[in-house]
Amino acid sequence: MNQPILSVREITKSFGAIRAVDGVSFDVYPGEILGLIGPNGSGKSTLFNCILGQLQPNSGEVEINGRPVSGRRPCDLNKLGLGRTFQQLSVFPQMSVIDNIILAGQEHRGSLFGRLFGAPDAGLTADAERLIEFFRLSHLKDEMAGSLSYGQQKLVDAAMAFMAGPGLVLLDEPAGGVNLTMLAGLKERLVSYNREHGTTFVVIEHNMEFVMSLCSRIIVLAEGRIIAEGPPDEVRANPTVIDAYLGG
Repeated sequence: MNQPILSVREITKSFGAIRAVDGVSFDVYPGEILGLIGPNGSGKSTLFNCILGQLQPNSGEVEINGRPVSGRRPCDLNKLGLGRTFQQLSVFPQMSVIDNIILAGQEHRGSLFGRLFGAPDAGLTADAERLIEFFRLSHLKDEMAGSLSYGQQKLVDAAMAFMAGPGLVLLDEPAGGVNLTMLAGLKERLVSYNREHGTTFVVIEHNMEFVMSLCSRIIVLAEGRIIAEGPPDEVRANPTVIDAYLGG
């Protein structure tokens, strides 16, 4: 089997007496679309933030392509090929769609000298336009991001995450607040991007139908621990998972 692109080893994170993540371990392999689900308060977001460098775990290790990265800043992880989208949108509402995407690329490419004395778009317009076309936003590229629907802004947010060409993207509730029509388009775009570029995705999601149809493997958290792992159909029928969601 290929070397994991992401390895999580015995991650533990406590807040006072509350252990939000309790010894979680798993691997993610290149080209995989992995879903991370669980009831509210199960530790999903805390685990994500430990992986992303936004929280320091109490113990355990995170590796990207075999390289230990625990304690590294989010900007350093991005340079190692880790991208993310946010549960709360990160678009700049008073900027156009294309300028938002160019700005995302400028954060990850080039030197300070190039930013000061190079082209205003840092040579990123062509890349931004390709992503805008891929996410079917060409007709909106000059619109202010704040004027778009929530679902359209989600697509802009995704395009921004992909401007650095990451090998691994962590998606934080991509389906949240998106209508069914837009959601189908988002899923299609993610699957297509995965197939065309081999990009690996880890998805936190509450929309069960979305995550079960998108992901090839599901990990279920409850009370900070993994309680089930496997293909979507197997996880959906797991009595432990059903009990966790129904409070049985």
